Amino acid sequence: MKTSTPQLSAADVMRDAPVIPVIVLNDVRQAVPLARALIAGGIRMLEVTLRTSQALACIEAIANEVPDAVVGAGTVRSAADAVAASQAGARFAVSPGFTPAVGRQCRDLDLPLLPGVATGSEIMMAQEEGFKALKFFPAVQAGGLSMLKAWQGPFGDVIFCPTGGIHSGNAHEFLAQPNVACVGGSWLVPGDALARSDWSAITSLARVACELKQ
Repeated sequence: MKTSTPQLSAADVMRDAPVIPVIVLNDVRQAVPLARALIAGGIRMLEVTLRTSQALACIEAIANEVPDAVVGAGTVRSAADAVAASQAGARFAVSPGFTPAVGRQCRDLDLPLLPGVATGSEIMMAQEEGFKALKFFPAVQAGGLSMLKAWQGPFGDVIFCPTGGIHSGNAHEFLAQPNVACVGGSWLVPGDALARSDWSAITSLARVACELKQ
């Protein structure tokens, strides 16, 4: 169950740290130690994607057992996903695309949403629904740095979290853009470290990510 916590905005989520980890979990037993490892490295905004059958249980476990974490749900594709994520304890949502139905459901739930966009038209649709803190996805495949620079003119009031093709080697280039608040990436939770329960390795990756400067 959700507890009484300060209300966040999508901009709050994006500006908390340079990186939001994109997390895929198949085993609920890994959720709590993983969250604690990331927090130990300075990362507390945690996007657990709704890509596995265990995702909602993982969100619930983190929400209930790791009070310093701010757990969110990724891959939110429908209003029903948003409701389920909120009921599990998610405090923000991230979607791979944008529909008004998802946006309105998240607003009704007081669930901050980072909607995914890849074109100017999608940005305009999101803005019409009141969203100005957006996920640029898939960032590298959809134009990367060049696209972000092009958007700076017509969409100067929008901030982005590029996700998709972002890694430790190029994250700093994206974070240097004036319209980028943070990046999203899975490199903070590598599959091999997760399989070994190597929480210290994940903490080290989180610490390095926190040192990335805009």
